[in-house]
Amino acid sequence: MKRNKNTIVYILLAGLGLSALSCTKDFNEVNTDPLGKEAVEAHQLMAPTMVNLMSTNMLRNRNFNNELMQVTVDLGDAEGKIFRYDIRANVADNTWNNWYVNLTNIVDMQKIASKPEKLNKSYQGISLIIQSWIYSLLTDTYGDVPFSEANNGREGNYQPKFDRQKDIYLGMFEKLEQANNLLKEGTAIVATSDAIYNGDVSKWRRLGNSLYLRLLLRVSAKTEVSSTVIAKIKEIIDTNPGNYPIMENNQHTAKLLWTGSNVSTALYTSPFMASIRANDFYVPAIGEFFIDNLVAWSDPRIIPSYGQNNINRFGIRPGTSGFVGVPSGYNPGSEPAKESRFYSSSDNVAINLQTDRYTGIIMNCAEVDFIIAEAAAKGWVSKDAGTYYLKGIADAINYWLPNVMPGGATDPAVLNYVDIAKIEWDNALPLESANANTLSKMLLIHQQKYYALFLVDFQQWFEYRRTSYPFLPKGPGMLNDKVMPARLNYPTITQSTNPTSYKEAVAAQGPDIIKTQVWWQKP
Repeated sequence: MKRNKNTIVYILLAGLGLSALSCTKDFNEVNTDPLGKEAVEAHQLMAPTMVNLMSTNMLRNRNFNNELMQVTVDLGDAEGKIFRYDIRANVADNTWNNWYVNLTNIVDMQKIASKPEKLNKSYQGISLIIQSWIYSLLTDTYGDVPFSEANNGREGNYQPKFDRQKDIYLGMFEKLEQANNLLKEGTAIVATSDAIYNGDVSKWRRLGNSLYLRLLLRVSAKTEVSSTVIAKIKEIIDTNPGNYPIMENNQHTAKLLWTGSNVSTALYTSPFMASIRANDFYVPAIGEFFIDNLVAWSDPRIIPSYGQNNINRFGIRPGTSGFVGVPSGYNPGSEPAKESRFYSSSDNVAINLQTDRYTGIIMNCAEVDFIIAEAAAKGWVSKDAGTYYLKGIADAINYWLPNVMPGGATDPAVLNYVDIAKIEWDNALPLESANANTLSKMLLIHQQKYYALFLVDFQQWFEYRRTSYPFLPKGPGMLNDKVMPARLNYPTITQSTNPTSYKEAVAAQGPDIIKTQVWWQKP
């Protein structure tokens, strides 16, 4: 009985055949609507699935990514403190479960939109983009994962193989190429089904190609694919941009715009409000690294006068000593006093991130700017690295404060910002830094990219693992030999329900521990 129960649970959690909107095995039966229709339309799967995905990403960004990347510090000496790199095995379960379950809906969206009687190339392309986005999160978090045989539970495959990460990346590249071609035609979709771009297919195409750049850059250091990957980056940015439109301004930024309601049950209420109590939202302290840079740079996002009713745009409450953070990784038994924290909905202030409409970020324009800046700094493309560095800063700040630095890279405000902060671009700087006290092109780019990726799922963590930037302080109380975790372990249930594939994955990738590097991170 226990064995059968585990098998059923695995099917649910791995998303091999069930819809995230379903509770039984029969897709058609579950999706029968009250009017008697026994078929679901592609557009009906899109909005609720995106809400589910963003809920998972935002909640785990808050309690996992932000703790690893020193945005926040959940003070205390108990076991399982992520800021100390003390990661319990069950931390891996939530994202694996939710990403795979919601993948089922997205794959179904493509299948439905591919039927002759329901043919819609835009939904096909959008599905391929979302699939690539989810698979990239899965493989960058765990390494080798089910890909080619995933979501085949209806066909009876309950024990899919774990594909190698290299093959997953090549598969995602194929999906994104297909998506770009499918979306060229601009086939109309139901605007109300699209909570991201309100039916603007051209923006989905830009997102797909921008995601393509993100993933190409992530594996660009791997010798066996580097020449091909760098050539594709150059094609997208330099030689064939007309065929690969990308994000160019914040109108192209992919986000799920929440209602801003403080009613947890309202439609499109932020997951921070729907799933977190106000008294819990403000518990973590702001990390010293995160806040010190903002203060030192006189960053508009933390200056109260740029916000509303004297509340800064990031919704950070000053402590008794002002905007002061706590050091991450402090020794147990030496807990520092909490100073700054995020406002919550219970504070009744003009700005708090718990109800903020703009926290549902999938990918933003500033990230694309910094990708281009890095590619230019490395000599891969003919763009000016300094220009895109400045544009990235302006776009990142303008996302939160649209009237600041409206002129982009040449705006006097952004030039004044980097001058005051002493982070001006200099082509004479070396590409890399030996330490935090040595400026370099990569350090400048990735210090700013770190803030551009604020609230964007696990991207800060992924980019740190790829580049080792920015330089995060290593507190004396950190575990794991003070080495940033390279992955999450596989969920425990996979060991009992898919033992053969699990063992093959471990044999190929390495021990199922947080120190084992994924393929793109290995030298």
